[in-house]
Amino acid sequence: MKLEIRDLEVSFAGRPVASVAELDVDAGQIVGLAGESGSGKSMTILAVLGLAGTAGATVTGSVRLDGQELTQLSGAGLRAVRGRRIAAIFQSPALAFSPVYRVGSIVHRALRLHGMTRAEAAGAAERAMRQVLLPPGLLDRYPAQLSGGQLQRVAIALALALRAEVLLADEPTSALDVTVQAEVLELLRELRDRERMSVLFISHDLAVVAELCDRVAIMQHGRIVEQGPTSQVITAPASPFTAELLASVPRLAAGAGQ
Repeated sequence: MKLEIRDLEVSFAGRPVASVAELDVDAGQIVGLAGESGSGKSMTILAVLGLAGTAGATVTGSVRLDGQELTQLSGAGLRAVRGRRIAAIFQSPALAFSPVYRVGSIVHRALRLHGMTRAEAAGAAERAMRQVLLPPGLLDRYPAQLSGGQLQRVAIALALALRAEVLLADEPTSALDVTVQAEVLELLRELRDRERMSVLFISHDLAVVAELCDRVAIMQHGRIVEQGPTSQVITAPASPFTAELLASVPRLAAGAGQ
């Protein structure tokens, strides 16, 4: 599996907000997309999911998954890809779950929309919950009865249950405390190592990117200004903007000179 982005441009009323000339995510690889808030990272994710147009954006360029061009798919074609092949988790997991339905009802409905029977959905959900180290009994609770970290794990469990090949993670740990953040990051590593799942990890936090990602692309004003192996970009940044970002993270800046 390989996700390939080429000459992708997202614009509103002719004004570009994200322009990605080239970005690849290989199988079993975690790639970071880092930059300041408002730099176009989340809009890039929405374009990959085929959702930028619903926000009024115009999208041009190419997004390919194993050679399949996603930007040319119909609405039905995109719905078949989303969840089943490409899944997403976001900064505030509570917003992904309606507060009036039990968590299991939401998960089971999503699985059944992708062709599972009621029994298959129930079994897949329970297995996936165990994979993310959560008791299946939590599926009987309402979202407000779960912590933010637990809800984020449930969102990841849904991706596992659908056997998604690519996970788009948009600031998935920024709303969590440090301990829970570490648990979610470790889970993402396990998914890469055990399931060979590919992850595009969006973050403004270079400390987290340095800890988690195999490769990183740095985005400024909607454009990627530098990318490469994380260790290389962190220790020897080629872009002045990357150096500025590193200078704002004292622990990483100090380590870069050692």
